[in-house]
Amino acid sequence: MTTIEQPCYTLINVPTDTEPYNEMQLKMDLEKGDVKQKVEALKKTIHMILAGERLPPGLLMTIIRYVLPLQDHTAKKLLLIFWEIVPKTSPDGKLLQEMILVCDAYRKDLQHPNEFLRGSTLRFLCKLKEPELLEPLMPSIRACLEHRHSYVRRNAVLAIFTIYRNFEFLIPDAPELISNYLDGEQDMSCKRNAFLMLLHADQERALSYLANCLDQVNTFGDILQLVIVELIYKVCHTNPSERSRFIRCIYNLLNSSSPAVRYEAAGTLVTLSSAPTAIKAAASCYIELIIKESDNNVKLIVLDRLIALREHPAHERVLQDLVMDILRVLTSPDLEVRKKTLALAMDLVSSRNIEEMVLVLKKEVAKTHDVEHEDTGKYRQLLVRTLHSCCIKFPDVAATVIPVLVEFLSDTNELAAADVLIFVREAIQKFDHLQPLIIEKLLEAFSNIKSVKIHRAALWILGEYATTISDVQAVLKEINSTLGEGPLLEAEQRLVAGETDDSTQNNPTQQPSSTLVTSDGTYATQSAFNTVQKSKKEKRPPLRQYLIDGDFFIGASIASTLTKLALRYGKLVKPTEQNRFDAEVMLIMAGIIHLGKSGIPTKAITNDDKDHILFCLRVLSDRSPSIIKIFMDLCRLALSDMLVAKELEEALNQKAKEKAGNVIQADDPINFMQLQADKSGELGENVFETSLSQALVGGRTGGTDTSTSVNKLNKVTQLTGFSDPVYAEAYVHVNQYDIVLDVLIVNQTNDTLQNCTLELATLGDLKLVEKPQPVVLAPKDFCNIKANVKVASTENGIIFGNIVYDVTGAASDRNVVVLDDIHIDIMDYIVPATCSDTEFRQMWAEFEWENKVSVNTTLTDLSDYLKHLVKSTNMKCLTPEKALSGQCGFMAANMYAKSIFGEDALANLSIEKPFNKPEAPVTGHIRIRAKSQGMALSLGDKINMTQKGQHNKVIAA
Repeated sequence: MTTIEQPCYTLINVPTDTEPYNEMQLKMDLEKGDVKQKVEALKKTIHMILAGERLPPGLLMTIIRYVLPLQDHTAKKLLLIFWEIVPKTSPDGKLLQEMILVCDAYRKDLQHPNEFLRGSTLRFLCKLKEPELLEPLMPSIRACLEHRHSYVRRNAVLAIFTIYRNFEFLIPDAPELISNYLDGEQDMSCKRNAFLMLLHADQERALSYLANCLDQVNTFGDILQLVIVELIYKVCHTNPSERSRFIRCIYNLLNSSSPAVRYEAAGTLVTLSSAPTAIKAAASCYIELIIKESDNNVKLIVLDRLIALREHPAHERVLQDLVMDILRVLTSPDLEVRKKTLALAMDLVSSRNIEEMVLVLKKEVAKTHDVEHEDTGKYRQLLVRTLHSCCIKFPDVAATVIPVLVEFLSDTNELAAADVLIFVREAIQKFDHLQPLIIEKLLEAFSNIKSVKIHRAALWILGEYATTISDVQAVLKEINSTLGEGPLLEAEQRLVAGETDDSTQNNPTQQPSSTLVTSDGTYATQSAFNTVQKSKKEKRPPLRQYLIDGDFFIGASIASTLTKLALRYGKLVKPTEQNRFDAEVMLIMAGIIHLGKSGIPTKAITNDDKDHILFCLRVLSDRSPSIIKIFMDLCRLALSDMLVAKELEEALNQKAKEKAGNVIQADDPINFMQLQADKSGELGENVFETSLSQALVGGRTGGTDTSTSVNKLNKVTQLTGFSDPVYAEAYVHVNQYDIVLDVLIVNQTNDTLQNCTLELATLGDLKLVEKPQPVVLAPKDFCNIKANVKVASTENGIIFGNIVYDVTGAASDRNVVVLDDIHIDIMDYIVPATCSDTEFRQMWAEFEWENKVSVNTTLTDLSDYLKHLVKSTNMKCLTPEKALSGQCGFMAANMYAKSIFGEDALANLSIEKPFNKPEAPVTGHIRIRAKSQGMALSLGDKINMTQKGQHNKVIAA
């Protein structure tokens, strides 16, 4: 909604001392002082009035006689403030006689040759609420419409609009006057004010003017174009038959030079027409705005509009043709923008453009290899996941994507490489025809992998899916190559002894020796083997290096892989070849055990890893059918079950994302537009629905929740008591980045309350945007005051303050009513989110703030407590439901959530319950980790509050 500008005065250098004013001295300074002394005295007088003190008798006439005639600009500005705040009526409500002199002085200022004095006087007149003062000034105000300077004309339009709105009888022909003025005006700011007045005062005249200049709209300034867009929106919604008349104008404004105009025009076009051409034009406009705008917040806002556009079923087909244009947004360096863009593109991609999208993503992947940025690794991981989704959704492109993704296995970013292996594992399970290609590419990249975790996962895939004789032999050859040929222990002993290999021993002349002088003066020789021993670590094959570093878990993985290969190879070849293969793999496993017990590695082999390798040796020697079935069949079956569970979970998540508005129940209340409350009110509700829900017991009908108004009433906070002279309550409306307080103030006395001001302060990461303006409340009157509070981060906040006011005719100090605190709930900013186990572990290790909360509940079931915790904290349980099912005396679960500001919150639940005490409550603790202290503390406080509330409910029951 475009709003007309309002006058705003700022008092500079107002004294802040609290000493009592000397009335005689003030009068002396105002009467006999020079200009500077008079200005200082006027400042003190203004401060005295603002502090709630009464104006001394005779001082008003003194200011009129000695200060009003001054031509000093500072004095003129101060007088504008003084006349705005000074009481202009007597206690009986009649206008003071002195104000006639003031009115004459401002008539002269309206005819002053200085344009600043004229303009500032016109702005001041917008504040006057006394028609007796305005009536003599009307001819001068009209004359200002013809002034040479645009500043005067602009403020003259503003004054005429305000006077017409408040006192129409003073200027009944204002719409006609402004309409004639608009035809001859050239300045855009003046035309904007005039057109805006016609929009609110006489819409027919505004439409007539717009119809006459439709072809010239593109030449107007952006401030006028915005008002034109608003007018077209209002008119077309009120009278749909006018759409064909003005929709071409909206199309033209999509090419405006102003981004704000294009944004509003695109939004208006979508609401006015659902034709494919209109949707395509609006979406293209949004895309161009995202690409050309440099501010990331603007990019995200416009992206949200584009995402909202996709949610309409009829628009999705149109947006599918713009997928390649949407991918142009990836040029933005911001990770959040890229993430939303890729998600939107994945939702829109179809079989017609999937190949083009994959080509673009492959180019983006290539770019990440040459660019080193803080978010490059995360962006690479994001691209990998998107390509993964493309292949699963459209299997035909998997063959072209797999070679590109496998290159990431050698990436230093372990998360990106892990995502590639997750994709490879799923692809090799689902697409049988791609198994040879995947095995081939995986073997090519195996030796270049830099992470032990990635090597372990790759070994599992190779051991599980190498089914042919050639594949099994190739995998064994690659393992030997990355592990090192020959017995491991002997090779390491030779390395420690200073020998490289057998060839070096047979030809010692290849390694020269040097003669050195020792500390005691004798000669000694030093072999060249010792000088290069420090660099031997880098020359070891990767798998052997892991073992030397003490990580024998990779040794257990090698044993499992070799066992699967040997069991599968034995079914494909003759017994003699089987025995030879078995002997080779058993030698490797025995060598790993011997190396682990030799003391050469940094850490000795653990008992678990040793037992696992010995078990694999036993499997190969015994070949028990039941154990063979586990190795050959059940491992792959477990993977299949996990993938099915994952697909089911994604389907449930997708179903949960569907808007409830898309599903209409048969007994839902009908939304009548005629029964809607005023749209300008924050508490506007459907009158019919509200009365119906109030009439129904529990606010429900037929199982459908109609308690929207009840939910809003839950956000109303009572700020004062019913017996206080001023009653106040606030409706707290939480937006994405700010909080709107709609405060209802009721004067419960029989006196008029002057300068009734709502004073607010905040505690926490909240910031009051602007100070609410004072109001005057008649006896038993009420008003609504709105205040905006900006939110910067996710943490609990408190808003507190008071209401101060003066009583008309009272000589006492200002009255104060202290308000109750308003607590801002952190749950308004936290939404459930999901992440992989690897990401969870990484964030858990990185986050430095931890809050441990003890479980204090009356619940006796572990699952019930988990459900209660998830519901009260808005967190998502990452632990699969299947893993939490069944009866057990303890439970451990991971939870994750994100705030709207992008902050992560992790939680680990560890609870238990004794078996022999079925009525005993659940005990344990919850560990919360977050990047910021406020997030961790606020979540802990929320959990404690919900536990306390649940405990109190049980006691009350």
